[in-house]
Amino acid sequence: MDCSGATKSPFDCLIFDLDDTLYSSKLGIAEALRKNIDDFLVEKCGFAQDKASSLRVELFKTYGSSLAGLRALGYDIDADDYHSFVHGRLPYDLIKPDGQLRNILLSIPQRKLIFTNSDRNHAMKSLERLGIEDCFDQIICFETMNPNLSRSTRPDEFPVLLKPSIDAMKIALHVADINPSRTLFLDDNVRNVAAGKAMGLSTVLVGKTVKSKEADYLLEYVIKLPQVIPEIWMSGEDSGGDGRRISRTRSEMDSILAPTPVGA
Repeated sequence: MDCSGATKSPFDCLIFDLDDTLYSSKLGIAEALRKNIDDFLVEKCGFAQDKASSLRVELFKTYGSSLAGLRALGYDIDADDYHSFVHGRLPYDLIKPDGQLRNILLSIPQRKLIFTNSDRNHAMKSLERLGIEDCFDQIICFETMNPNLSRSTRPDEFPVLLKPSIDAMKIALHVADINPSRTLFLDDNVRNVAAGKAMGLSTVLVGKTVKSKEADYLLEYVIKLPQVIPEIWMSGEDSGGDGRRISRTRSEMDSILAPTPVGA
């Protein structure tokens, strides 16, 4: 990658979604999660088995998640109990260590944050399975966006905040203490990407084949970052006073992209 004469990277911070962004949507985690939510609706809320899937879809479309929808409708669902049920049964063994992803993340000199709608336990388990739990400076998760939920006296007292809610985005950016105009936001969800763009973030739609109008970049896999957004690695430091800017050399980038054997 030749960045001769390039200026400083336009990004001071990168914010990554987790599920279906840092690991493939094809692993089967999302399918298992949907089944667990359906089971929760049947076993814990008393809905008919043949209505659970359609109800889950409707709650997601209307409220952003099944938990948010159930609480808005008056069901006194404890968030910890819900997450323990729907995430606690996930087949985490399907998520494998990703040495190539780890190398990419470690090569990025800017701050790196996780921003997920999931609870912290799920985020940590997933990151540990990927082998990248030490690659991020901060995790912004369900608990971050909903700090008062456990103190509520009725289900609708505090609405559940999640991406793509603008209120949730505002909380996340405040907690992250970042400059939106110098931050790159990566997510697999079109609505989340649109919310990020509305907040002034540079946006990357991950895992899709067609770029949405609110996405500045389209990325099939996060490990393709060096090819698609090489300006992440630009450096504003001068090299020997000849006007050239220090950046990653081609050989360095090739070594980053090379797969790392599991257990290495």
